[in-house]
Amino acid sequence: MYSTCSLPITSHSSAIAAPALSPAARSFSSSNGSGAFPFSLRLHFTGEITDKRPSAKTWTGIPSIEAKAKTRSESRTARHERVRKKVHGTPERPRMCVFRSNKHLYVQVIDDTKMHTLAAASTMQKPVIEEIDFSSGPTIEVAKKVGEAIAKSCLDKGITQVAFDRGGYPYHGRVQALADAAREHGLLF
Repeated sequence: MYSTCSLPITSHSSAIAAPALSPAARSFSSSNGSGAFPFSLRLHFTGEITDKRPSAKTWTGIPSIEAKAKTRSESRTARHERVRKKVHGTPERPRMCVFRSNKHLYVQVIDDTKMHTLAAASTMQKPVIEEIDFSSGPTIEVAKKVGEAIAKSCLDKGITQVAFDRGGYPYHGRVQALADAAREHGLLF
């Protein structure tokens, strides 16, 4: 699928002729709506509009094409914002939010109405570090220990139900192992 621009562009003596446009309309964007590529192309003209012929204005610059790609972290942030529109933490059912980095795994239970963290667990806590020795980053076994730790912490504070917020990450691997371990140790979600 290709997107086309409907503006008339003609060639005239090494210059590209284009209609007189406002500065905001001098860039043309095209994007494939199928989602096959994580970027969009933008055609941008550099230069000024000059009037070499009395009947048409010509563009003296050279067109350049830019590709603006989204990074993985930008895509994750966008997914997390979509999830956060639907998942809210209340005092009866707080939100359990997961953050995954290259070296550590963090989980918090948050009451969004008061903006308070009610319970937290991570791979930086001593009980988790002492049980499993890991150096290259959290594995699925480490995620299970963090899920067990957050479930125990929540049950000690009287929290039995939570709303799971995967943080924009796929529900797979470490995130799924953490959620399954929390469910096995008594949290309902």
